[in-house]
Amino acid sequence: MSTAIAGPSSSEKVLVPGVKDDSSFPLSEDALDHSDDGLRNPEDASHDSEANSVPIQAIEEQTTKPMQNRVELEDRPKVVPPPGSGHRIYQIDPLLNNYREHLDYRFAQYKKTRELIDKYEGGLEAFSRGYEKMGFNRSAAGIAYREWAPGAKGASLIGDFNNWNPNADVMTKNDFGVWEIFLPNNADGSPPIPHGSRVKEPKINTYVEFRDDVLPRVKDLGYNAVQLMAIQEHAYYASFGYHVTNFFAASSRCGTPDDLKSLIDRAHELGLIVLMDIVHSHASNNVLDGLNMFDGTDSHYFHSGSRGYHWMWDSRLFNYGHWEVLRFLISNARWWLEEYKFDGFRFDGVTSMMYTHHGLQVEFTGNYAEYFGFSTDVDAVVYLMLVNDMIHGLFPQAITIGEDVSGMPTFSLPVQDGGVGFDYRLHMALADKWIELLSEKKDEDWQMGDIVFTLSNRRWSEKCVVYAESHDQALVGDKTIAFWLMDKDMYDFMSLDQPATPAIDRGIALHKMIRLVTMGLGGEGYLNFMGNEFGHPEWIDFPRGDQHLPSGKFILGNNNSFDKCRRRFDLGNAEFLRYHGMQEFDKAMHHLEEKYGFMTSGHQYVSRKDEGDKVIVFERANLVFVFNFHWHKSFTDYRIGCLKPGKYKVVLDSDETKFGGFARIDHNARFYTSEGWYDDRPHSFLVYAPCRTAVVYSLTDD
Repeated sequence: MSTAIAGPSSSEKVLVPGVKDDSSFPLSEDALDHSDDGLRNPEDASHDSEANSVPIQAIEEQTTKPMQNRVELEDRPKVVPPPGSGHRIYQIDPLLNNYREHLDYRFAQYKKTRELIDKYEGGLEAFSRGYEKMGFNRSAAGIAYREWAPGAKGASLIGDFNNWNPNADVMTKNDFGVWEIFLPNNADGSPPIPHGSRVKEPKINTYVEFRDDVLPRVKDLGYNAVQLMAIQEHAYYASFGYHVTNFFAASSRCGTPDDLKSLIDRAHELGLIVLMDIVHSHASNNVLDGLNMFDGTDSHYFHSGSRGYHWMWDSRLFNYGHWEVLRFLISNARWWLEEYKFDGFRFDGVTSMMYTHHGLQVEFTGNYAEYFGFSTDVDAVVYLMLVNDMIHGLFPQAITIGEDVSGMPTFSLPVQDGGVGFDYRLHMALADKWIELLSEKKDEDWQMGDIVFTLSNRRWSEKCVVYAESHDQALVGDKTIAFWLMDKDMYDFMSLDQPATPAIDRGIALHKMIRLVTMGLGGEGYLNFMGNEFGHPEWIDFPRGDQHLPSGKFILGNNNSFDKCRRRFDLGNAEFLRYHGMQEFDKAMHHLEEKYGFMTSGHQYVSRKDEGDKVIVFERANLVFVFNFHWHKSFTDYRIGCLKPGKYKVVLDSDETKFGGFARIDHNARFYTSEGWYDDRPHSFLVYAPCRTAVVYSLTDD
């Protein structure tokens, strides 16, 4: 069925702490950042949770009774609170006063749009229900269909229900460019348009299989959220779901809408939050099955000309300054929350949205002029403020994460305070740093200060979700961290019944250390692409045919095979393989976080970045993390500083045998602090730090 006009395949598993509204939290001068670039490096000062931290609510509080809380929230009237003053951002970051003209203009545009929506649409709550009028809507009397297509000269609804006759069901156009038609029920009361036909494809994983086989695994590993990718319908399978052709349809490759709903219901029963990877940054360039040229013009939902085309992604770019585009996208976000009960979104490609250069061939240095100037697409930023306003106003427990590489200030601050409104920024620089180190530097050339700076270089009071590697690195043509470390040895030396090679021993040790230091020091939430928790050895290769590029270059395909479009979870579960130990360490990391809540702690202090010893020591919450990256030196009686006096014990050790280590740490030992300042800490204790290990210590009474 179509309109004739003249004219999960995958998932990312996430550990995401929940958040209370912090808009009223008073900040003292001591908590404000006065550095030159507005970035806070936590190793520079200690911020205790009792004094300067933003109040945090652990995710367990949100998920203890998810269904009960959901019912209670749905019973409440849904109202988006009115805009605030937008001035608190200047308290949080005084450097923003230098760009007050731009920021005040941005907030004024947001308020103006809110006022216009209130005046002409009955408010943002009503505006976000555009899907109840647009598209297909069934009533007791029949089916109504409406579509905004102002450039079209004529429109008909055609399909197998009317033998594809363009003259059978002609639509009419109103003064706002909306074409509409109403089809009454058949004489017997049946709907005028029967359920559509299916398209057969080679076997791929389904929503039901993911529900039954993968969700219990995610829960067992200790993650508290799952992020589903490629949910919006997309014609090109190998696009990983990013070339969306139908924004209001779940991908039919993996099953029915009811199958997806049952997946989400099951996740909620397990206490898991379900986030959707939503694509509002661009749309498929397809004309026949996408939004592109839908009304015969290139300026329908998109900017016309080159501004409406993303040359790197080969996709169309939305015009966020158009009223109907706002209605379409804001309604789309609400529809997924209402219809499927998603708990929030990870917004894809936000950097591309916020700048007219889309972040292409631009290096962001942290200079505020890069964020607040003529290259900023204020219309796009206002849209992000509006959609976050709607989501957090109508769904107070919903979580929004924005994928932003630029580091725009105010990105993860509430809209009423003048921010863009995301709960978290997806911190993308960390994965690039690890690939840089693994691909360009020898182990002895790794700089501890450089690693710490990259991990801790984030804005004060703006929360981040961090990851060591993403789905991009799992695609054919790239390398995962595990493959960078162990390469071809992974195929022959991962069985425990034969000796490991030096590459395997090094790779397993560093793989564990990289994941833990990223989680421990990098942010307030942690994300992992499925399979990387145990160092998945294979890439993902979507079905591909041979390609002959215009340049004359030939790219060999894979004969459209689905063979490598998979994740081998059996490898992580096999106790006779070294993958299992890597997976067990991942599980131990998350259970450590669940017990001690270190990612949501306001106390973070880096006490040592020793370039000679290759040692990093930091505190987070009441834990002390010790990383020895040295390739052959182990240190006995190694003194490390700490904030609190007392007796410490080992609570996580990457060198345990069950994690593929060499059991060089005595877990029965207790470590007593000494008085006196060391590494700028008031107390210290002595430890054994074997080479290529990570050990976490906690105060204990036993």
